[in-house]
Amino acid sequence: MTAALAGNTSYTAIAEWIGDEDNTTVADLGIDPDRRPSEAAVRRVLSQLDADLFDRVLGAWMFTRTGSVDGRSLIAVDGKTIRGARDHGHPDSRAPHEVAAFDTGSGTIVGQVEVDAKTNEIPAACDLLNLFDLHNMVVSLDALHTQDKTAKFIVNAGGDYVMTIKKNRRALYDRAAALPWDSNRTHTEQSSGHGRRETRSAQVFVVGAEFGFPHAAQVVRVTRHRTDYSRARVKGRNKRGKKTRETVYVVCSLGHVDAPVATLAGWVRAHWGIENRLHWVRDVVFGEDACLIRAGAGPRVMATLRSTAISVLRLAGWCKIESGTRYYRAVFSRPSALVTTIHHRL
Repeated sequence: MTAALAGNTSYTAIAEWIGDEDNTTVADLGIDPDRRPSEAAVRRVLSQLDADLFDRVLGAWMFTRTGSVDGRSLIAVDGKTIRGARDHGHPDSRAPHEVAAFDTGSGTIVGQVEVDAKTNEIPAACDLLNLFDLHNMVVSLDALHTQDKTAKFIVNAGGDYVMTIKKNRRALYDRAAALPWDSNRTHTEQSSGHGRRETRSAQVFVVGAEFGFPHAAQVVRVTRHRTDYSRARVKGRNKRGKKTRETVYVVCSLGHVDAPVATLAGWVRAHWGIENRLHWVRDVVFGEDACLIRAGAGPRVMATLRSTAISVLRLAGWCKIESGTRYYRAVFSRPSALVTTIHHRL
């Protein structure tokens, strides 16, 4: 874990971190400084771990730090493939695919499970959520998971849901699009950055059993108007930027008293943020897709270490994870001190 906090996410890098003579903190971690493990030992231990148990233990450790939005924890559930773990020399090789639970309030990963090769993300999401007490929790999911069974599971377990509706559920999508969207419950917000300006408008419509989806209480229509100026600057033309418009429908199990339109809009935006706050960091900062660890439990264990490192850095107040890894890489004692601090804080 201390090695991962410093950005070391390969067996060789971890072994070098432990083996560096200047790293005197290994004794505090129970390692004999005169008998530091080799790369082969690191590989053997991590590839033979019980990956399911490893996920559960570290996820439970993080879960106690989840935040809340308007009194409820918002957990975004999303899947990711560990692409580098696929052996391209074998046509039948399959890259591990995981479903993660991301607490949007604290920016931490509170659990993840592997998707069985014979199934898909849908049952895996329920297996993941079954690890938690869903009371006072809102679960946000993308369109793949907008399933009757999943909605019933969440509500029956004491939670609530926010689910995206797309054309994979055509009849449901058509019902959402056909609602009379002249409601006065609207919310508009703007943001800008990275050469883009975006305006989001949200409208809500109260529904019930007639909508034909379990426990549905509100449907939200979110319209995003985006102007991208980055291409205009590069190409020297189209100075007004490229404009796009996207309309998304979302169904929620909470009524307008518990989830007013501004709150719903915030939840939808928080779910969209999982791509930048989690997947992008794992791929770009920690090089997950480029990592070629493939044997045994290694790919999953390393993915869990990356996720936990991101979570610990967020709890320490780092918004830019790459800056955090550089800071903890600079002084050997810093990562172990941080883990100790976070552990006692929990």
